[in-house]
Amino acid sequence: MSRPRIRPDHQIIVVGIGAGPSIPLGEEMLRLFLLVRKPKETASMSENGKGTLVVCGHGMVAQRFLEELTALAPEAYASIVVFNGESRAAYNRIQLSALLAGDTNEASLSLQTEHWYRQRQIRVHDGEPVRSIDRKHRTVTTATGRVQRYDTLVLATGSRPSRLGIPGEELDGVRSFRDLEDTRALIDHCTRHHRAVVVGGGFLGLEAADGLRRRGMDVTVLHRGPHLLNRQLDPVGGERLAEALRDQGLAVRTGTAPLRLLGREQVRAVQLDDETLLSADLVLIATGITPSLDLAREAGLRCDRGIAVNDRLQTSDPDIYAVGECCQLGDQTFGLVEPGYQQAAILARVLTDDTGQHRYTPSNSATRLKISDIPVFSCGQHCPDEFTESLVWQDLESGAYSHLIVRDNRLVGAVLVGNTLQGPWFQHLIAEGSDITAYRPQLPFGKPFCQAAA
Repeated sequence: MSRPRIRPDHQIIVVGIGAGPSIPLGEEMLRLFLLVRKPKETASMSENGKGTLVVCGHGMVAQRFLEELTALAPEAYASIVVFNGESRAAYNRIQLSALLAGDTNEASLSLQTEHWYRQRQIRVHDGEPVRSIDRKHRTVTTATGRVQRYDTLVLATGSRPSRLGIPGEELDGVRSFRDLEDTRALIDHCTRHHRAVVVGGGFLGLEAADGLRRRGMDVTVLHRGPHLLNRQLDPVGGERLAEALRDQGLAVRTGTAPLRLLGREQVRAVQLDDETLLSADLVLIATGITPSLDLAREAGLRCDRGIAVNDRLQTSDPDIYAVGECCQLGDQTFGLVEPGYQQAAILARVLTDDTGQHRYTPSNSATRLKISDIPVFSCGQHCPDEFTESLVWQDLESGAYSHLIVRDNRLVGAVLVGNTLQGPWFQHLIAEGSDITAYRPQLPFGKPFCQAAA
């Protein structure tokens, strides 16, 4: 009798062995076993633990999550599949303003090479967004009709530009500035047109305005708020920035907003709420973002202004998570990349560590910008109140401005325009809640003076 061959992918099941001493060993013993081929999928689940991870969206936060996850636990999932709504893999959106200004090229925007994804066996489907989620069967269906099963689903669907809701937004020449396609279209406009109006004096609008100016366009910035960057700067800091931008050729109008956009097919003018008319061949709307919720809402996930998550970034479905601009924790949404990166790091640990100790807590993120070579820094409270005191330093010749906000001898806010070298140290003091009593008079002059005084 030939001996049965036992292979590594077989499992041995005992089907009933008596207790008597007369059962022989060797070939006769093997007759008492049933050899069953071990399913391949069982092997992969056992070795890799969590089956298939699907990620919806492939922006900067989704990419950071993939990097954190694969660095922590390269074999955490048997399969990782990414569905990307854009035509190319994740790229550096922060550098789009530099691309618009002509300071960089598209090739430099890439965050990882194709080899990086292949090496980690991550399948990225570009230009194929997810259209629906079937939570009962744990599948997603894409725009091409592809159906993909998941064990864990991560939503990183980002946001879309907010609309003005005024007549004329549908005209040719009315654009937003969120992705690479927008940037390409704006560069093309600059070759054919000369007059631009940018609606929105936040950091995105100002960066776009500077890029258009550097492409040779005459640019007017409209801002509804009382001063530029009114969510990051105090009134004096906002005015210092406006003065510097005007010196470089931008027209800046605050406290005003468009009433309607005029033209037949192509936009030709902007009518303001004070009845002023501004000629324009291009109108760029940069008035904020709205989290992308349609996919989550249609799947029955709990949503408010964003996709509701707990401090483990988990949605109302325990197998689905959300990160970045699309999510909402408590009453807070996130429009900057830094908190998105923090969420990506936490989520990677949540999915690879079963101890439950990893939780995301929003922190004070600093705003660091350079608009038309004018550095700006803001962290913590940006305007004083009845419980705070202000330490202000200005250099009228250079235009440098510093406003430090103090409560109970602790720094709680910093606004810097023109010279931001001390910004990181001020951020550290705010985060630590350090007592500044010993060097309070020297604080506006920075860390070296404070160390000498302490």
